[in-house]
Amino acid sequence: MNPVTGLNLARIVLGAVALVSPALAAKIFRLDPGANPQLGYMSRMFGAREVALGAVTLAASGTSQRNLVLVGMAVDATDAFSGTAAGIDGSVTKATSGFLTLPAVGAVVAGAAALVMARR
Repeated sequence: MNPVTGLNLARIVLGAVALVSPALAAKIFRLDPGANPQLGYMSRMFGAREVALGAVTLAASGTSQRNLVLVGMAVDATDAFSGTAAGIDGSVTKATSGFLTLPAVGAVVAGAAALVMARR
C-alpha cells in the first residue's frame, strides 16, 4: 500500500473513533475522561481535524498532496511535542507520555518516507 494512503486511512479511522466515541479514544490514548469531563469535546475536535486532513490528503494529487503530507507532518510533530510536554508537566504519566509521543513521531517519519518514495 502506498504510504500516503496507509497513513491517511489510519488518520481517518483514528479521527472517526475520536468523533464517534470520545470515551474509546480516551481509552486508546490512556487518558482519564472521568478526571476531565471536557475531554470529549477536545477528542471530537481532534477527530474532526484528523478526518478532514486525511480525507483531503487522499483526495489530492501531485504537488497539492505533497503539501498536505507536509501539513500532516507538522500536525503530527505538534502532537509529539504535546505528548512530551504532557509528560514533563505531569498532566500524564511518563509511560503515557511515551505512548502518546512515539506514534506521533512515527507518523512524521512515515510522512517523510512517503515524500521520499514519491520522488522516485
